[in-house]
Amino acid sequence: MKEADVAIIGGGIVGLATAYQLLLRHPDKRVVVLEKESSVGAHQTGHNSGVLHSGIYYKPGSLKAQNCRIGKRAMEAFCESEGVPYDVCGKVIVAVDESEVPRLERIFERGQANEVACEMINRERLHELEPHAAGVQAIHVPEAGIVNYRRVGERLAEIIQERGSEVLCDAKVVGFQRDARNIVLATKQGDVTANYAVNCCGLQSDRMSKMTGHKADAKILPFRGEFFELKPESEHLCRNLIYPVPDPSFPFLGVHFTRMIDGGIECGPNAVLAFAREGYRKTDINIADLVETLTYSGFLRMASKYWRVGAGEMWRSFSKAAFVKALQRLMPEIRSEHIVPARAGVRAQAISPAGDMVDDFVIQAADNVINVNNAPSPAATSSLNIGNIIVNKLDEQLG
Repeated sequence: MKEADVAIIGGGIVGLATAYQLLLRHPDKRVVVLEKESSVGAHQTGHNSGVLHSGIYYKPGSLKAQNCRIGKRAMEAFCESEGVPYDVCGKVIVAVDESEVPRLERIFERGQANEVACEMINRERLHELEPHAAGVQAIHVPEAGIVNYRRVGERLAEIIQERGSEVLCDAKVVGFQRDARNIVLATKQGDVTANYAVNCCGLQSDRMSKMTGHKADAKILPFRGEFFELKPESEHLCRNLIYPVPDPSFPFLGVHFTRMIDGGIECGPNAVLAFAREGYRKTDINIADLVETLTYSGFLRMASKYWRVGAGEMWRSFSKAAFVKALQRLMPEIRSEHIVPARAGVRAQAISPAGDMVDDFVIQAADNVINVNNAPSPAATSSLNIGNIIVNKLDEQLG
């Protein structure tokens, strides 16, 4: 039986960042990270768009806004010191017509409130930055960037092990018990005892919370984001990052263009309900996951609010022409022959019983367990600071 001071369940970037921050602050502690897959960063971390978010979109004062600003600086410093490639390349958020300008101005106000380096630019300046982008006005955010978060996670895992702690893969947690002093975690690699446990399970976080005896206030629903990518001969159409003004009727950022740190330009994503929590393909169906989703009151209420927008997202999932039409709002030159299907990711979105999408981070401590019950974008950008927040909560108990 393995023993640890702290067991962290989930080897995505938030779990790994938490272990890293804990060992920086308490080098004498022993940490075990338990990952159910054969490698770290296999789910949201490894299917991430790779954007270093600036924090321009988020409500001033929210955990998202605060964590994003601090976390981005920490992530850049980490990449610099550990030799992980990143690029502060900048992005534009584009109003394609006059009707979107008021919303663009509100985003700009949020950016200023969040102390994001950004400026409102006209059509001429937009075309200097992104010659093929459509738009009447835009926000230029020069401090936005790109990185490979899976590579960040792999380096974090190496450092954790270099410091004498452990990252166990193929170690799915299947049981959770407490005795008078310890937690006993039954895993596929054997039992692990720990004084404290941290649930960083992403797509499975609500289920893990329930296993620990602390039911989450909201249920995780999986949304698949499907991408295309520009063919190499068409990559000149996008220099860096081109985003639309978000649609207030749907809590996702909309299809956009993203230059990747390892090369290539991604286009997308759409956002459709996945039929499995880890359903990266249209054909991936987990009956238990699907029934749980379709019978959840929060899903039914959310679907009644967003069914029109959701139907459009589903149509784009099956129609390349519809996807191209959405991309043409930002870049009129795009044609179907310019793009080919690329990867997909699944986003863990917490939905309340009232049908509301939980927008902010939710980190809850009870007894000797900390549950990260919602960590949506920009969780990867913010991960090192989220790790600090979790360690602060652990410190209250560690003494």
